Amino acid sequence: MQAVVFERIGAPLVVRDVPPPVLGSGEVIVDVTASRVLSYAGEVFGGQRTYPFDLPAVPGPGPIGRVRATGNDATKLKPGDWVYCDPTIRARDDALTPDIMLQGLIAPGAGPQRLRAWVGDGGWAEQILVPTENVTPLGEIGTKEALQWCALGTLLVPFGGLLAAELQAGETLLLHGATGSFGSAGVAVALALGAGCVVAPGRNRAMLDELVRRFGDRVRTVVLSGDAAVDLVAMRAAALGPIDCVLDLMPPSVPASAVRAAAMTVRPGGRVILMGGVGMEGGDEFSLPYPWLMRNDVTVRGKWMYPRWAPGRLVALIRAGLLDLAQFTPTVFPLERVAEAVAHAAANSGAFQMTVLCPSVRTQPAIEI
Repeated sequence: MQAVVFERIGAPLVVRDVPPPVLGSGEVIVDVTASRVLSYAGEVFGGQRTYPFDLPAVPGPGPIGRVRATGNDATKLKPGDWVYCDPTIRARDDALTPDIMLQGLIAPGAGPQRLRAWVGDGGWAEQILVPTENVTPLGEIGTKEALQWCALGTLLVPFGGLLAAELQAGETLLLHGATGSFGSAGVAVALALGAGCVVAPGRNRAMLDELVRRFGDRVRTVVLSGDAAVDLVAMRAAALGPIDCVLDLMPPSVPASAVRAAAMTVRPGGRVILMGGVGMEGGDEFSLPYPWLMRNDVTVRGKWMYPRWAPGRLVALIRAGLLDLAQFTPTVFPLERVAEAVAHAAANSGAFQMTVLCPSVRTQPAIEI
């Protein structure tokens, strides 16, 4: 089968024939229809982001496709079913603290590398092997719809953060990083879950205005100045009342002082969820004052990804009409133009934009759906 192969850091990606996956017990083989390209994929391939890989590897987390074959532990899935392939692969021998890898993206450590040796690589290929529990049925969709369902991978990250925050209907959320791809998706998810108000800080005034245009006055925007003390006051003032929880999704380039200012907008008894990349590539350490945390009874929690059952719950939100995938605009590339796709994803990393690789699409100009 044809696949994109990441051979070594800094080298061009190549498309070549690789052996197709072989089905075992507890596994599903999926024919890939579409797989998104992360905006920072080029930084991973170029070594600017130090993601641990055992190379060579086929990249591509979270494709959409149709079931080709199932193992003997599957009683409901059948060939032809449309599914999402959740890349969050967990070891099965430790329910409390399982080793975790992100299929097609990162395998940090010996345990995750063993998982990668078991299930193999990601979705920039014609087929992918996935553990049965990582296959989420989507119901009946068409090929064009499959492109927009690639947004699941983007939506699931803030969804995991909001589940960790135990966001309640009517509460006020401050979403730090609201103008990025994950943050803007988080605004949509928070409103779908019933948030009464989402405070959306950012520097991109045009994108902040676009969030209000799309979602209405439940979104309260703040144009950040870069002065942490000034921005803290402005973020609190933008809310209609106390801020119940803060979700940070900022990338590694953002200073820790900015995240600290956002976190300290939360009310006494509130929750702060950290899901961003601040500090991963150096810079100042993130810290919060001990007396402020203790006296204000603030809960701070780090969260990586989401629980195993989250993809099915998110699909249900979409099927109920509470979350509209039409918000997302995919641009489609064939595998043979993967280098262009990676560059396009980096240059078009804003809200509700997706770059998608489709193995079934042969060489042709990029298509915006």
